[in-house]
Amino acid sequence: MTMQLKKLLPIGVAAATLLPMVAFGQDEGPTAGVDASSDSIFIFNSLLFLVGGFLVFFMAAGFAMLEAGLVRSKNVTMQLTKNIALFSLASIAYYVIGYNLMYPLGDWAIGTDESGGILSGIFGPAVLEAVGVGRDAADDYGYASTGSDYFFQLMFCAATASIVSGALAERIKLWPFLVFTIILTGIIYPIQASWSWGGGFLGTQFGFSDFAGSTIVHSVGGWAALSGALILGPRLGKYTNGKVTAFPGSNLALATLGTFILWLGWFGFNGGSQLAMGTVGDVADVSRIFSNTNTAAAGGAVAALILTQILYKKVDLTMVLNGALAGLVSITAEPLAPSLGAATLIGAVGGVIVVFTVPLLDKMKIDDVVGAIPVHLFAGIWGTLAVVLSGSGTIGGQIISIIIVGLFVFIVSAIIWFILKAVMGLRVSEEDEMMGLDKAELGMEAYPEFVS
Repeated sequence: MTMQLKKLLPIGVAAATLLPMVAFGQDEGPTAGVDASSDSIFIFNSLLFLVGGFLVFFMAAGFAMLEAGLVRSKNVTMQLTKNIALFSLASIAYYVIGYNLMYPLGDWAIGTDESGGILSGIFGPAVLEAVGVGRDAADDYGYASTGSDYFFQLMFCAATASIVSGALAERIKLWPFLVFTIILTGIIYPIQASWSWGGGFLGTQFGFSDFAGSTIVHSVGGWAALSGALILGPRLGKYTNGKVTAFPGSNLALATLGTFILWLGWFGFNGGSQLAMGTVGDVADVSRIFSNTNTAAAGGAVAALILTQILYKKVDLTMVLNGALAGLVSITAEPLAPSLGAATLIGAVGGVIVVFTVPLLDKMKIDDVVGAIPVHLFAGIWGTLAVVLSGSGTIGGQIISIIIVGLFVFIVSAIIWFILKAVMGLRVSEEDEMMGLDKAELGMEAYPEFVS
């Protein structure tokens, strides 16, 4: 230590000692008789919801870029339109119906009365908190602000619809898809989520454990996408004479950007699901969740990287991108308990699942344009089962819960798809599909200079 530092050290210590006094001196401090720590816990819990929420919101951009990059040039504008529209419609549907279905007891629901009726909040006043609310010793803010929780949960709901968008790309009409989005986000997703996150029977009777939604979010989107893909059928020319025709994406740079955006947003997805940041332990847990989430994505990407080199003699970038996403989905059901090594392996299994199930779907002639079903459904199932490796839940409880959610979402989604097919028609005409949905459905192109 230099002489100058030795002279400055006592000054620094004194300043550090006085700093808290200076800070408190700028205002009157907490109201007498009120526990200041309860204010801090409320503030930090709410902040975690808000920061996690806008990170998950940014995943909407990731889905849009990923899908825009993996579809053909003649369908890019349609995918971008679907993504901005589905998020907007999900925001309204979740407010009008979904949030109160998901939390029917009224503790968090918007506009519900004290009785907490399941539908009592529909078209309610949506009063979250009063602006400039006062504070006195008798006030009880609760765990966190209702608005922050609503915002955070909404982002998860909207992400579910984004999963469906990519799988059914390039041949579904815009408006039937958007109608399905309203039903998925307003009714289907909230009902099944209430069975676990809303205090329902999957958690109380079967001990179902799904920390951030490998099943509740990702598999639900995958089941809805699978039912739609079966009813809609494959794209023209995808499966001919027993062969699979590859349709290369329009822009792998966009697809890669979308993957990195999703990777970033996943820190809010999993980290925010800690649902608490008011103590040292909570913050340590969030940090651990971030680390496990990151290494699981890396494990999935590396597994797909190596496996495609071995199987195909060349690395397949789209498989690597989906491998990273599958790793993220896999760790989402339990991102806190595993060690870094275990989280890496859990993510790596997700990457392996993608590499083997993408061609499996092609053999079954199930056309999934972006690989959403392998990533979100198959890896989501794996991640939910992997929870037991960390000592959470039971294998029986996890399996039966996966089956219950899967049957509910698949059957109800299929019914809705069939109704939409009969009433509105699901699929564009062959002529429109050949032309591209950008021109046929929207009358504008993302790349007008390059698309003939």
